[in-house]
Amino acid sequence: MLLYPPIKDLLGQVPSRYMLVNLVAGRARKLSSESEASGEPLEEKAVSLAIQEVADGTLTVEMAEAEAGEEPEEEAVEIKEE
Repeated sequence: MLLYPPIKDLLGQVPSRYMLVNLVAGRARKLSSESEASGEPLEEKAVSLAIQEVADGTLTVEMAEAEAGEEPEEEAVEIKEE
């Protein structure tokens, strides 16, 4: 199965595969719910539309975090000892 755009190109827009999956899944859910609420069918599958938005640069991690009202998380991990 071929994937267009290639994962390699998408990872140029998003720093990790994990973030890419979360970004695309969240956007696809939002597209689906908006389509259902308006009663208009989507032209393509929601995941395909979300992937294309990432590839075009119209959907970024920063935009998704701002839309969700979240602050970017730091990569630090705190370990508590008992």
